[in-house]
Amino acid sequence: MKFLCAKCDEPMRLEKTTEPEEGSISITFACPKCGNRIILLTNPGETQLVRALNVRIGGGPSTAEPMELVRGTLARQRDQAAFAPQAGAAQAKETVFWTDEAEKRLLNVPDFARSMARKAIEQFAMEEGYDKITPDVMGLAREKRGG
Repeated sequence: MKFLCAKCDEPMRLEKTTEPEEGSISITFACPKCGNRIILLTNPGETQLVRALNVRIGGGPSTAEPMELVRGTLARQRDQAAFAPQAGAAQAKETVFWTDEAEKRLLNVPDFARSMARKAIEQFAMEEGYDKITPDVMGLAREKRGG
């Protein structure tokens, strides 16, 4: 992504990056031709997202970290891997299937809250090891989450 100067249509260059407030970042870009400046100011949530995604401000080529591919593939256990679960550890599922009955019941949730309810129910199901969301699982999620 590049910023272009609105005055002279030149690509702007990164001038400086500062952290003026707790959790925010200020990024200043300047046009090399006319000197026009713009400042991008992030809020704490945006800053956290940028850092979590490992975004490098200012661009430039990215060099691979040593063993990056290996670390990335070992970060999560694959379903087909035959690893024995640790004693007493609940196995969290990564995906869940919604039955038709559960989908119909979800339609009773108001439109503005439906996506949040879906995510909360899916998270509950995955944490509890369910691979299928039924009306019964929805009821359990509601009881446990206090909804």
